[in-house]
Amino acid sequence: MAEYQVVALYKFATLDNFEKMRKPLFRFCVERRVTGTLLLAYEGLNGTIAGAPSDVETVLNYLQQDKRLSDLDYKVSMSETNPFLRMKVKLKKEIVTLGVEGVDPNQEVGKYVQPQDWNQLISDPEVVLVDTRNDYEVDIGTFAGAINPDTESFRDFPSYVATHLNPTKHKKVAMYCTGGIRCEKASAFMLQQGFAEVYHLQGGILKYLEEVPEQESLWRGECFVFDRRVAVNHQLKPGSYDMCYACRRPISDKDKASEHYQAGVSCPRCIGEYTDKDRARFSQRQKQVELGKQREQAHIGVSSADIQRTKAQKQQRKAVLAERARAGQLMKK
Repeated sequence: MAEYQVVALYKFATLDNFEKMRKPLFRFCVERRVTGTLLLAYEGLNGTIAGAPSDVETVLNYLQQDKRLSDLDYKVSMSETNPFLRMKVKLKKEIVTLGVEGVDPNQEVGKYVQPQDWNQLISDPEVVLVDTRNDYEVDIGTFAGAINPDTESFRDFPSYVATHLNPTKHKKVAMYCTGGIRCEKASAFMLQQGFAEVYHLQGGILKYLEEVPEQESLWRGECFVFDRRVAVNHQLKPGSYDMCYACRRPISDKDKASEHYQAGVSCPRCIGEYTDKDRARFSQRQKQVELGKQREQAHIGVSSADIQRTKAQKQQRKAVLAERARAGQLMKK
């Protein structure tokens, strides 16, 4: 079975022309049947892509030809199936949303810690180890001894810091996240708040799992990833979790055995979060997903011709609707 190369990548860099970068980058990826999601903003680039190894390598080379992205940070793993249905390149205000003005990792960040030095750092009793990821990510895997801020999104992290951490009391703070981007931005925020010694795991959990032997590892559990694999184990292979496509949280086999689980509709964690109307809508969506699978309409990858044809069809529909609107206005007169 053919394997897909999956690359999580990011780079904080001043991209003053990021809006103009979107279309050429999207076209380049699509023409090479590379799928995934990339985010572009003034502060940099972030995302995950997948495809045949040679095609993914071509996209990485394309990105690194830009001097601002020449030292792009990326982590590689493999998957037997493509974890993405299509390619998306989006324009954003932030490539990872903290929601605090003036936090710029391009200006100042904490101290990078290589994966091989991470165990020694976090074993220091003076170090406060903080997981900067969301609560559902922490639930399925974390480093031994780490604090779970119990946040629902990265936007909640500044509030957690204000409530639970103190620069005068917590002299050394170490942080980590999936691929390194969230904790890099969090470290810039912490320095802004007056914390003196701030450390973060370079390359994140994924780089640690890649480079640190499992027998020496302080990682416990699996690592949540934002694609159809849901989670990866210490070998960076797809893990044991599935996903509830109602609430987008990871679910175990035990969760799926619950009376509250219905594929694509609900799970034990979200059964009380949605209305009957919501669940009816989720149920219809799930039926369409299953029909698509039966018809083998996965839509993985899109050709340039397909894109142009779709654009032409959309323009034609818009023209028809505009003409109908004009005709309606004339009749009213």
